[in-house]
Amino acid sequence: MNDGTPPAPTRTLIAGVGNIFLGDDGFGVEAVRRLGEHPLPGHVEVVDAGVRGVHLAYQMLDGYHTVLLVDASARGGAPGTVYLLDATDPDPAAPRPPAIDGHHMTPDSVLALLDTLSAGTGDSRPQRVLVVGCEPADLDEGIGLSEPVAAAVDEAVRLILQLVGGAEPAAADTRPPTGATHH
Repeated sequence: MNDGTPPAPTRTLIAGVGNIFLGDDGFGVEAVRRLGEHPLPGHVEVVDAGVRGVHLAYQMLDGYHTVLLVDASARGGAPGTVYLLDATDPDPAAPRPPAIDGHHMTPDSVLALLDTLSAGTGDSRPQRVLVVGCEPADLDEGIGLSEPVAAAVDEAVRLILQLVGGAEPAAADTRPPTGATHH
């Protein structure tokens, strides 16, 4: 019987993935750091998973309805392009990288490990898995994001806030002041 009370929101995990010592691979880590500056609904948990892919795969089995992975994602676009990819139902014919090295796992290998773990533990994978990715410009050793990827972090944060129903930055925070000139 429905008493008029809205259903409780389902749990959502947002995980920043990447290695901050490999240039633009730190995109996901920086995006979730910046996301932490915004109010989020109570059902949303944000974690910096960094290079801890095995830990992340186990955490994804902890009753989350939706998981958003945030990571650099080379798909052939211009550096700084932000992508939203649905990884809920992975293509069974797609080759999966082996999930051997827990410190160098891509979202694909985390998802492959997730399938193995869920089969072995009887826990179910999240009902929805999305990847907010950004086309990297530079994945060489070094700390710091390239200019186009650093500029894309705010766009990714806005997209994530829209997806989870968080408070978006005020328009005044994202536009130059009135009367500003660009030379």
